[in-house]
Amino acid sequence: MLRVSRLTDYATVVLSRMAREPETVYTAADLAEQTHLTRPTVSKLLKQFVRGGLLTSYRGAHGGYVLARAPERISAAEIIDTVEGPMAMTECSLDDRHCELEDVCNVGHHWQRINEAIRSALQEVTLADLAAPKTVPLQRMDLRGAVMGDAHVNG
Repeated sequence: MLRVSRLTDYATVVLSRMAREPETVYTAADLAEQTHLTRPTVSKLLKQFVRGGLLTSYRGAHGGYVLARAPERISAAEIIDTVEGPMAMTECSLDDRHCELEDVCNVGHHWQRINEAIRSALQEVTLADLAAPKTVPLQRMDLRGAVMGDAHVNG
């Protein structure tokens, strides 16, 4: 199963909250209260976002954090990369990795294609998309790809 970490899930919650009012300067305490996450978790994420270029921080009495770019210019792929590092389905999917089986491997190229397709899809989804309050019908699938039924999620 493909799944992002809980911390990445929290990252999208924090950034989505900020994206709803992108000009606002937020403190870790503000965001922790508004998202119902713990302050240490929010603080850790905010520091990662600054290092990753997603947020700008301001010091002082009126300091805090603000989005470094418009929500439409921040992709889901960037958020994942900032929290988890470069995304790859397999070790050989990373550009700079080489495997001792590379000369005889028949599947590495295919995993790279799959990785590129997933990454492309994540680059198309923006923080603005993630922050948009919508009711979206989801089709849940089992591991064999069979549709298990529809669900509705309020975003």
